[in-house]
Amino acid sequence: MADVIVAGGGPTGMMLAAELRLQGVRVVVLEKDTEPTRQVRALGLHVRSIEVMDQRGLLERFLAAGRQYPAGGFFAGIPKPPPELDTAHGYVLGMPQTTVDRLLAERAGELGAGVRRGCALTGLSQDEEGVTAELADGTRLRSRYLVGCDGGRSTVRKLLGTGFPGEPAKNEWLLGEMEVALPPEKMDAAAAELGTTHLRVRFGPAPHEEGLYRFVVEAGDVAADRTAPPAFEEFTRRLRELAGTDFGVHSPRFLSRFGDATRQAERYRSGRVLLAGDAAHIHPPIGGQGLNLGIQDAFNLGWKLAAEVHGWAPEGLLDSYHAERHPVAADVLENTRAQSVLMSPDPGPQAVRRLLSKLMDFEEVSRYLTEMITATGIRYDFGEGHPLVGRRMRDMELKQGRLYALLHDGRGLLLDRTGRLSVAGWADRIDHVVDTGEEPDVPAVLLRPDGHVAWAGEDQADLLRQVPRWFGAPSGEAGRPGPER
Repeated sequence: MADVIVAGGGPTGMMLAAELRLQGVRVVVLEKDTEPTRQVRALGLHVRSIEVMDQRGLLERFLAAGRQYPAGGFFAGIPKPPPELDTAHGYVLGMPQTTVDRLLAERAGELGAGVRRGCALTGLSQDEEGVTAELADGTRLRSRYLVGCDGGRSTVRKLLGTGFPGEPAKNEWLLGEMEVALPPEKMDAAAAELGTTHLRVRFGPAPHEEGLYRFVVEAGDVAADRTAPPAFEEFTRRLRELAGTDFGVHSPRFLSRFGDATRQAERYRSGRVLLAGDAAHIHPPIGGQGLNLGIQDAFNLGWKLAAEVHGWAPEGLLDSYHAERHPVAADVLENTRAQSVLMSPDPGPQAVRRLLSKLMDFEEVSRYLTEMITATGIRYDFGEGHPLVGRRMRDMELKQGRLYALLHDGRGLLLDRTGRLSVAGWADRIDHVVDTGEEPDVPAVLLRPDGHVAWAGEDQADLLRQVPRWFGAPSGEAGRPGPER
């Protein structure tokens, strides 16, 4: 029996599988498609996701496969210089989602996750001991927990009967990548002209293949069957209607459609079954937040679910996944709603867009909006305490190397500049590093495995009051053994 079944082998599912395997949890990933998708829906990683990869020692392989771009101009596509951000990675890493999928699948495989392709989940049931998953071929699998990472049309969510309130799609766009007959200079000029006249056609060179262009075109209406890709003739017709030309497009690599449906699961946990990524929330892809939001869901959930499997999780730790990530996704839904309005060509929204563009000339406004999109401004509500508590800690140079290098194993970390503190009872879950360097500007910080600050200060008694909240009872009192290493 597996400890965890992950339904869905996209970036959220593979990130979660890797995080669970890092903690020694037995994982099986079920993916209904027999082969990885060739559709490129997302185009890169924002700052917080880049930090996540660095915290797990994956950044070098991602940097080798992508290109760095300034971390600005993402809010409603309003072009502004990037502000100064509190991060060692103040850039966007451009790469097609297919590459992200591949790298995360490789990571999960290297750590020993079992991946079963061509396995569609069709039913599930749960009891006090575990979950039974029913597959399309009639076989059944048993696990202690199951996580639905199976996309916006999530089978897991539907089988649970979890409410998915929000707004249905009112608008739709066609997405495609194809070659063009015009030379690059004419395409650049056309893109610049269209960008100043209306926002219903957007295109530019695809970052992953020379000579390929990526088009987003407003559809005439919402298709009755949104799972069916548009015909090439529909795509070229809309280009001619909206842009006056089809640019001589030919040889499409893929065609798809997406809408502005905005919904969020009422709860992310139902007993032993949880939801993550698009299975828990959908929204328009404005600002490129969807893939990143799912990766960050998995990063938040992985260590908590592993703690539950291994028996040392304190009461409420697994429920903190919903408590922390549900508000984050709700904020993303809100900012994409706002951005959708600002993308409208109507006079009213365009007036607001011009006003916001002027306000973004103020550094504070630009930074606030950029931190919102890049997820670096998130602060989980841990209650009262030091201003750092609840925030992620940026990478920094220590006397013993970089901070993020100390987080590669996915354990907690007490970074102690005083040399007087102790977490001896939790040595199987927390690394204690004494470093007398100049950073951080606080005597000591306790970091969770996801890099968020659980405690800051210098008082030993106060530290010992906070440690059990995130890391359970001292190892001598734990009911079951810790993770296999």
